[in-house]
Amino acid sequence: MSVLSENIKTNWVFGSPLPFAEAPWARGCPSPYYKESHRRLRQAMRAWVDKHLLPHVQDWEIAATLPDGLYEQAAKDGLLMPMASGAKVHPEWKGKYPIIGDVPAVEWDGFHDLIIHDEFGRIGGIGVENGLVGGVTLAVPALQKFGSEKLKKTVVHDILSGRARIALAITEPEAGSDVQGLQTEARLSDDGSHFIINGQKKWITSGMYSNYFLALVKETTGDMTLLVIPRTEGLTTRHMTMSGSTAAGTAFVDLDEVHVPIDMVVGERGKGFKYIVSNFNHERLFIGFQALRCARVCLEDSISYSLSRETFGKKLVEHPVIRFKFANMSRETEALQSWIESLIYQLSQLAPAEADLLLAGTTAQLKAHSGIVLEHVVREAVQILGGIGLTRGGRGERVERIWRDVKAITVPGGSEEILLDLATRRALKISDELRQVTGKGVKSRM
Repeated sequence: MSVLSENIKTNWVFGSPLPFAEAPWARGCPSPYYKESHRRLRQAMRAWVDKHLLPHVQDWEIAATLPDGLYEQAAKDGLLMPMASGAKVHPEWKGKYPIIGDVPAVEWDGFHDLIIHDEFGRIGGIGVENGLVGGVTLAVPALQKFGSEKLKKTVVHDILSGRARIALAITEPEAGSDVQGLQTEARLSDDGSHFIINGQKKWITSGMYSNYFLALVKETTGDMTLLVIPRTEGLTTRHMTMSGSTAAGTAFVDLDEVHVPIDMVVGERGKGFKYIVSNFNHERLFIGFQALRCARVCLEDSISYSLSRETFGKKLVEHPVIRFKFANMSRETEALQSWIESLIYQLSQLAPAEADLLLAGTTAQLKAHSGIVLEHVVREAVQILGGIGLTRGGRGERVERIWRDVKAITVPGGSEEILLDLATRRALKISDELRQVTGKGVKSRM
């Protein structure tokens, strides 16, 4: 006798039937967040990933590079502009660039943003996505928000059209989570027409592929300025050999007397740190999206294996200890899904300034939590898969790749120690302000 009604069977029309392999809304469960355009986007993205990425990921990871033409294909098929948009398409982009799945620009929201990254994550790991569109996702939003009309019409347009690529270049050998500790220097020329840049950026995702670098630099006055540095004389990139995320094109970016015209400054001089901080929420949410789908991949592949693998005369899934692992892996994954969806909705209901005030700490906490969840889930998946979970290629390929990539989720965008402390400090600060208004409680002294 079937445990499913005919209605649920009819609605369960998408993706893998394995437990927890898909989000609840894809398994026929009601949700207030998703409508027809979300389903259409999901279908189109899944087909695109299945055709252009999944058959080739392992080869690209081994070669530690991405093929020529893939970025242009992504632009042509309508992936780039949506990935640069986040939760809302900029008015000046509407009608200029295609959107995959034919989603109307006016309908694009944070749940479309989640879907497009979620479907990318089905390849297992984050290297290919970060190498292909990491710069579009992380650098273009700040450039579009704070950049001049000239930068928007030239650099941003070339990027979204697939003619140029950009990398976010903040991290340095001595400046990671402590962004204010960066040392790359920008010296203004005597005639004030350009900056002369000297220094080094490190661990720059997609740096090997990029024509432009959105870089935070320190002027001789000590002020921080954000500017676009083109790949020009004096700028060289060197490939970094990473334990995971090998196709991301991670690079050293060496800057030796690089001349950058003054009109490449983004926004106002001296406000670069403020601009970059305002971009953190989007970056951290994006990393949470990646962790969520990677966790589902781990569940899907380890459950699939447990249904066929026999040990001690019975299927692996028939051992209570294995089911206990699945219960905890899925418990954490489904809770993460709900938190992400709730946060996306909250962000959609607040003005940007209100969201920065009320939800910056929550977003930091979510990013940290997503990494903690994935570390546990992938660890358990490898335990269940055994040797094939440590073998490149074959049935455990996706889990093995996530196992190598997981620290590329927990470290970039702020370590969990920094982010959890930030979340607590922000919560205490908001609480102090509320107590001052209401006259209730004791000040936290934070």
